[in-house]
Amino acid sequence: MKSPFAVDVTPDWEGLVRCIRREGTPARVHHIELFLDPEVQDAICERYDVLDGLDPSDPFFPLRKQIAIQSFLGYDYMRAGVDAFEMPLRHATTDDTAGVKRASGRSFVDENRGPITNWEEFEQYPWPDPAKLTTRNLEWLEENLPENMCLIGGGGFAHYAEYLTWLMGYSTFCIALYEQRDLIQAIYDRLHELFRVSAQMILSSDRVKLLWGSDDMGYKGGPLMSPDDMRTFVLSGHREMARMAHDTGRPYLLHSCGNLELIMDDLIDDVGIDAKHSFEDTIEKVTDLKHTYGRRIALLGGIDVDFLCRASEEDVRQRVRETLDVCLPGGGYCLGSGNSVANYIPLDNYLAMVDEGRRYAG
Repeated sequence: MKSPFAVDVTPDWEGLVRCIRREGTPARVHHIELFLDPEVQDAICERYDVLDGLDPSDPFFPLRKQIAIQSFLGYDYMRAGVDAFEMPLRHATTDDTAGVKRASGRSFVDENRGPITNWEEFEQYPWPDPAKLTTRNLEWLEENLPENMCLIGGGGFAHYAEYLTWLMGYSTFCIALYEQRDLIQAIYDRLHELFRVSAQMILSSDRVKLLWGSDDMGYKGGPLMSPDDMRTFVLSGHREMARMAHDTGRPYLLHSCGNLELIMDDLIDDVGIDAKHSFEDTIEKVTDLKHTYGRRIALLGGIDVDFLCRASEEDVRQRVRETLDVCLPGGGYCLGSGNSVANYIPLDNYLAMVDEGRRYAG
């Protein structure tokens, strides 16, 4: 198998967990990503023969493929959760102009009107049945994931702010905060039961060592709703997710885009998050946070996506070194993009970020 990396890395999930728990400077850099777009994964597999020896007809080929990719890139984990359940939304689609194009186009949730705008639509909506959620993939991974890798519980739960605004449409949701709060509460209650059951099923696996909630709560100027409404309809749910994780001895990680300055103390002190993911230079640089709330929780990622799109490979490498110089000492930092590895990030820039993290010696 070909490789773009100068330094070999052996997965070490225990080191990853110690780093996130801020138990001292790790022996090497640990990497983390919310996800890599499928087009990025396929480009890596094709360029470096990552899937050699795998049988595409194997019913578990998609999971074997994920293990192969994560191992090749030097990650210590795979993300896994309950098997996908359908939550139909309204979308608009446009052509994808990325370098590794998405054939089906780029899809966006309708911000104006979602599938639930009144009580009749609430009752008619095809809500998933929590009793019918399954963990077939999680169970397979328990038996087949390499011992030096762990599972991070994620997917299918904790999308409170996202689904409230997606199911109603953001514009409709904002009006409903004044005119239909009882409907918002009913949607929240249905979501919370789904997420609670999902988290409970995920945490039943001994291979799951971290729980990762993903829920975009803001935009560049601030939260999607007032801090008080965030506490009522969003943070209360994440508090329960964090409690469930902590009761079973796992840290609770949070991915959330947007400027969350108004609710960061709530997230840390009340919700009880152990790590924050998703950073954007136009809001806050991860290096600026190492000695603010980075003293209280771990910081994950932070190599800005816009920067990764526009910078040269050498600039990417320099920024990785500068970020690690500030953020790695004492632990509590994992290297990665500021959000996720989108298909419009130049592949060589992403690989340069990973390679420079592997090379870093402090």
